[in-house]
Amino acid sequence: MSRYAEFKRAAALERTFRNCGRSAAQAAAAAAELPGAAGIELDVREESSVARAVDQAWSRLGGIDMLVNNAGIGMHTVNPRFTTHPQGFWEVPPAGFRAVIETNLTGYFLVAREVTSRMLAGGGGRIVNISVSHSTMHRAGFVPYGPSRAGSEALSRIMAADLRDAGVTVNLLLPGRATATGMLPDDVPAGRDLLEPAVMGPPIVLLASTEAWPSLCGLRQSPS
Repeated sequence: MSRYAEFKRAAALERTFRNCGRSAAQAAAAAAELPGAAGIELDVREESSVARAVDQAWSRLGGIDMLVNNAGIGMHTVNPRFTTHPQGFWEVPPAGFRAVIETNLTGYFLVAREVTSRMLAGGGGRIVNISVSHSTMHRAGFVPYGPSRAGSEALSRIMAADLRDAGVTVNLLLPGRATATGMLPDDVPAGRDLLEPAVMGPPIVLLASTEAWPSLCGLRQSPS
């Protein structure tokens, strides 16, 4: 099976297992459907969980060559009808705000921090942080999701600057428009044209390839 075919299979499973969250059992069940994959329990908000998961992945795989930061929770966690009934930032519950920021921003930092030191010691690696369109970052009614992704984009650019010429590349990748994932609300209009998650496969494969090393670093790219 080609890398792209494997990625398409993984993308389909993402939709099937999109509610597995931090469940070790469901992560293992998802991995069982993919050749050579391993499911590992991970809460990106907690340093101890991140350290334990990275250590397990490193041991099972014999190292980590590439990190794709894709963990995230969306607007539906604070407003299930955010597309049709947006709410002001003052209406967002503080606990919901913290949960999104801790997952979408702090989570990217914690996982990248844990992996990067190992990559540097091992001679290099690649990091891809998944992002969103700029309009999503400052759209009315999009607190806390917009700020969380704006923060992760700023973090990514600083990471790339800090790691320039160090053997570890950092790039941003975004779908370009609405994608059929668990981020969508329940009231998505029928017939809306949505991207499939598999569109992210080819650019991720490119960024993992020797052709992308080390010239592609600090870029913001979209496959669409």
